[in-house]
Amino acid sequence: MPTTLDLRVQRYAFSLENKNNSRYIFYFILLLVPLQNITRTMNVKHIFLLTALLLLFSCGSDTGKFRLEGRLRNMNQGEFWVYSPDGGMEGIDTIAVRNGRFAYELDLTGEATLVVIFPNYSEQPVFARPGKTVSIKGDATHLKEMIIQGTTDNEDMTKLRMELNDLTPPDIPNAVSTFIQEHPASLTSLYLLQRYFLLTPQPDYKQALKLTKLMLEESPDNQRLSKLAKQLAKLQGGQTNSRLPKFSATDINGQRVTESALKHAVNIVSTWATWSPQSITAQSQLKRLKSRYADRMGVVSICLDGRKADCQQQISRDSLKWHTICDGKMWDTPLLSTFGLADVPTNVLIDGKGRIIARNLSGQALEDRIATLLKPSEK
Repeated sequence: MPTTLDLRVQRYAFSLENKNNSRYIFYFILLLVPLQNITRTMNVKHIFLLTALLLLFSCGSDTGKFRLEGRLRNMNQGEFWVYSPDGGMEGIDTIAVRNGRFAYELDLTGEATLVVIFPNYSEQPVFARPGKTVSIKGDATHLKEMIIQGTTDNEDMTKLRMELNDLTPPDIPNAVSTFIQEHPASLTSLYLLQRYFLLTPQPDYKQALKLTKLMLEESPDNQRLSKLAKQLAKLQGGQTNSRLPKFSATDINGQRVTESALKHAVNIVSTWATWSPQSITAQSQLKRLKSRYADRMGVVSICLDGRKADCQQQISRDSLKWHTICDGKMWDTPLLSTFGLADVPTNVLIDGKGRIIARNLSGQALEDRIATLLKPSEK
């Protein structure tokens, strides 16, 4: 039967369970002071329990924190945006810059990829691990030459980025492929795989699958790699110049959506998430295009948020009127495999005959392609 001391220790231990801060250790000890008369009669079990609790709180206070710090010349004040494409953090956050310096901390339970978006909208991946500090140094006017140090993943990425800066575009995929083969267990390699073999106008699914299998051999317990390998194995139906695959899903308002929703003169299937600022921008562009072309353009969006409420709130805020599918399954959403979509944001462009004609178009390239497809109808 538990003693009074057992119950009080367990009660305070429970209240401290998720508070990783040294001041709570101090409060915990203070709470035990009134028990000094009882502790004189403690047995070995009590002493062991108290010791284990104190060690747990003191040793685990900061082990999950990742710190990003740095200094950029030619940028005195401002802010960056940061998000995680692999779920390392929820939503979008900002990093304030003061006198050219910045610092940002994040609680992590495992490794994660962060994407930092600079004021000129260029992006830079930062590979985060619990308990580590990563530093960024460089010139705000030459961001491609910034130095990121602190972990092997980031230092390897910096070295590769410097090499890629000197290569012509046709030579870059080979250099990236070589890097992945030499670093199959690196968090950097997963980012590079998606960036250079999947998120391009002409994805190379065959090479992406080959590299994914190589990485899985080195990291067989990596669930994201396993999911990616399964998706890549099913992507043959989503290749450019192939037919629009049949599908059936339910949108955020409970309406059934099938391939018949994509029978307009030009059609787009896009991915987005509230935690991806680029995808929010892409959705705004689709809204403008939909307003311009009206019924000649069909849109179906797939939201990768884990909570439908977040998706619905963003849709209402932005007044998006087309079908949005959000099943809360995030990367396990079946439609990703159906359309060969492997990241956020990305898209598939489909013509009026149900043929996939382009992938991963963005910005002006997307607008130009749609204008070309609809130009005959405007005469």
